[in-house]
Amino acid sequence: MAATTHKVIVALDYANLADAKSLVSKLNPDYCHLKVGKELFTATGPAFIEYLHSKHFKVFLDLKFHDIPTTVKKACEAASQLGVWMINVHASGGSIMLEAALEGINKSNQPPLLIAVTVLTSMNQKILEEIGVTIKLEDQVLHLAKLAEGSGLNGIVCSAKDLEFLKDQLHKSFLYVTPGIRMTGDDTNDQERTMTPIEAIKVGSSHLVIGRPITQSANPSETLEKIYLEIN
Repeated sequence: MAATTHKVIVALDYANLADAKSLVSKLNPDYCHLKVGKELFTATGPAFIEYLHSKHFKVFLDLKFHDIPTTVKKACEAASQLGVWMINVHASGGSIMLEAALEGINKSNQPPLLIAVTVLTSMNQKILEEIGVTIKLEDQVLHLAKLAEGSGLNGIVCSAKDLEFLKDQLHKSFLYVTPGIRMTGDDTNDQERTMTPIEAIKVGSSHLVIGRPITQSANPSETLEKIYLEIN
């Protein structure tokens, strides 16, 4: 059996089309997929997704839907019609919402992967307690991961650090999409729970979401290739 090829997901965290296109022109779709989040999608809309597809990139549409089930179902159906590779919702919306999301994507001829956000990597125990979650952060992540799995989703978004206690408790085919990836020596502090690319792969990440280490690199193409080769 061929070895698993681990793909990097480059986060296009831009607010305008020109900057996003400039970076995309430097990236190789053989080495990565692309993530389009709220900021860029709000600024550019579905036309930019079509543009990325024309450049042979698979797209993770990272809009983190979280609303009443009917709204989420319709939003997921609309997102699926864009032909994206993967979309996400918040697991904290509950099982009825998660199942509605699944119904929405299944109306597409080619349903995307559907994953759920557990606990954002910017959050820590203190912030969880601030919003009324009194159990340990690790227990909350596991609880939401099991909720997503039980609702029929393909995987979760979580910190790579969470995989040390998640991997043995969920189905082997479950996907783990891990943001909070930083290079050795990077001390930026917008994420609480981070790992390097090779550390994340070793603990079981399926896909690594990487933003600034690539997008703010002096040579994004070279940095992407280096990470790709390191983790494969």
